[in-house]
Amino acid sequence: MNEDTIQGKWKQLKGSIQEKWGKLTNDDLDVAEGNSEYLAGKIQERYGIARDEAKDAVKEFERSI
Repeated sequence: MNEDTIQGKWKQLKGSIQEKWGKLTNDDLDVAEGNSEYLAGKIQERYGIARDEAKDAVKEFERSI
């Protein structure tokens, strides 16, 4: 799924994202608004993982939806 589609379905995807990454707040997701780079940065920050690992996790999530 491309980023434009993700942005269009963002409200529906927020629940799935919070199930997968429960440490993200509603505010984090509201600011992200479909921006995968921002989302990866917040996942990196909240979970203390490497930037590349967070980007890979977001890409994997995008492929799964």
